[in-house]
Amino acid sequence: MMYGLYSGYEGWGAGSMMGWFGGGIMMILFWVAIIFFIVWLVRSNKTNEIDNKKAIDILKERYAKGEIEKKEFEEKKKDLSN
Repeated sequence: MMYGLYSGYEGWGAGSMMGWFGGGIMMILFWVAIIFFIVWLVRSNKTNEIDNKKAIDILKERYAKGEIEKKEFEEKKKDLSN
């Protein structure tokens, strides 16, 4: 029978390559993926804040140059803050 092949530490047990691959390497890959995801979230949040500040600066410049009126400036500023 095939049952004897999978008993103890033979076959798929801790002493084989599949035991190390299934446990150790997969755990390392799991934590690398989690850390990568956290770094990605932090970086994407920072870029959104930077882009928003740039947009407000551009809006202020357009208002200062007289390209838009105060009413339009206030509306666009409110849209950017949301």
